[in-house]
Amino acid sequence: MNFSLILFLLVLFTGFFYALDALVFKPKRRLAAEQALEGSATNPNLSDEAVRRIRHQHMKQPLWLEYSASFFPVILFVFLLRSFVVEPFKIPSGSMIPTLLIGDLILVNKFTYGIRLPIIDKKIIPLSDPQPGDVMVFRYPQDPSLDYIKRVVGVGGDVVEYRNKKLSINGKPLPVTELDKYYDPNNFSYSLQFQEELGGKKHLVINDEEAPPFVIGAQSFRNRDNCKYDVNGFRCEVPQGHYFMMGDNRDNSSDSRIWGFVSDEQVVGKAFLVWMNFNDFSRIGLFH
Repeated sequence: MNFSLILFLLVLFTGFFYALDALVFKPKRRLAAEQALEGSATNPNLSDEAVRRIRHQHMKQPLWLEYSASFFPVILFVFLLRSFVVEPFKIPSGSMIPTLLIGDLILVNKFTYGIRLPIIDKKIIPLSDPQPGDVMVFRYPQDPSLDYIKRVVGVGGDVVEYRNKKLSINGKPLPVTELDKYYDPNNFSYSLQFQEELGGKKHLVINDEEAPPFVIGAQSFRNRDNCKYDVNGFRCEVPQGHYFMMGDNRDNSSDSRIWGFVSDEQVVGKAFLVWMNFNDFSRIGLFH
């Protein structure tokens, strides 16, 4: 059972008691308060404070109703915010280093690519399509209960080639600038670092000098015949309505090279902001 479904069930549960209170219990409490005040109206010594206490005593919700109904607006707000506006995620692996680090807490825009119904993830209002260079969260094709994050490198109709650790789209090598080596303080290691331009956007990628150029462990996946693997890398033609995803940590990422293409139905949203990293506050900010 995923978190969206749990939130939806909580909305239904609390919403039922919220409506029941508004339509049934609250009018009864108000009537009881009015009757109590009418009975006390003949008392000339009744102060305004006493009137407030009588009203509060009769209008107060029972504890079980307070907890079941009063949380409804909050839960509904969270559900709508998470379903249609932004959703938080935590980066669990290093596949997107150096763009995203382990422990980064990120926000994902849920409406950039269209409005989807929660729970069933059915797109009802298309707005735009994922573009090369976007950092995107999606349902892992081999297990839709898992969310993955990678960079879009190819869209439907594109031919993606990665040979000798050089990326080409439709036969055109991407512009690349070599930078100083990237130091990973967790592994006490250095990696080759490059600035790559994809879809008019510049981002950083790293390579492991010791890793071979060929793909290790490619699985069987839908439309696998669209891919050709050799000792220097691979070539894949992206089917329409699908996306080819790769991590920025090119030699340490399980991505479309291994498990195949991501369909439009599996798209969750576009990642755009690191809102917190408790180990490094300087990580907070927009990224691309």
